[in-house]
Amino acid sequence: MPGIVNKGIVLAGGNGKRLFPMTQVACKQLLPVYDKPLIYYPLGTLMQFGIRDILIISTPVDLHHFRELFGDGSNLGLTIRYAVQERPEGIAQAFIIGEEFIGDDPVALILGDNIFYGIIDFRKDIQEFISGALIFGYFMKDPRRYGVITFDTNDKPVGIEEKPRDPGSNYAVTGLYIYDASVTEIARELKPSARGELEITDINNAYLREGCLRVIKLGRGTSWLDTGTTESMMTAANFISTMERRQGIKIGCIEEIAFRRGFIDRARLVRMVDSMPANDYREYLTGILKE
Repeated sequence: MPGIVNKGIVLAGGNGKRLFPMTQVACKQLLPVYDKPLIYYPLGTLMQFGIRDILIISTPVDLHHFRELFGDGSNLGLTIRYAVQERPEGIAQAFIIGEEFIGDDPVALILGDNIFYGIIDFRKDIQEFISGALIFGYFMKDPRRYGVITFDTNDKPVGIEEKPRDPGSNYAVTGLYIYDASVTEIARELKPSARGELEITDINNAYLREGCLRVIKLGRGTSWLDTGTTESMMTAANFISTMERRQGIKIGCIEEIAFRRGFIDRARLVRMVDSMPANDYREYLTGILKE
């Protein structure tokens, strides 16, 4: 069906300087957040939206680790491809690297260090996306570390400023973006910012100037966690631990998501579970099979 978002990019690059010395031996997207590698959470978010064609972008040093972890994605009912980001030159660079992957199709981009909880409520908005751009705003007490959205009196977005000293609102742009195929052309026309990066904010403002940027404000039932620092990684791990123990479900369990979304059948999940060592993760999936 034309217009449905079937392709997704996970940007898992960067050098993880803020997480030194942990990132000396592994990139941050492979570090554990409670009981799973960090990348499970953004990948699981794309899967929840029904996206099965995935491009993982990472550094020349780290890319082979993701290949070892996911292979071609077929065990999860996915098609996973890989691309190298030689140098971290901004989020918008992902669309230049992924231009061939995107082709003429809409695409979702999610940052490999972002965790969402409750965003599945917006599945319909993403699946019905046709053109333009769709981003998500999250209310924060102090949003100055992020791109901040300014709204007019009718609650329409009128501007986005990267890391403003004096924010125009409390709504930060999260690390999940949906664009039509023209994003590749827009990205190629960008000039590096003062930071020397191709800014995703510039892409969003380009769509805004054309009147085709839509912003969804995430409500109180949704949580967004950016795990770029040691403190935020600990916060995320504590959040996930608390939610999983209280609710008895796992967040970001990609095998369960693949099964429940119909990407794989019961027999495939059984084989995956049988190959796992005896631990809580296997026990949880065994419980899924017994339902």
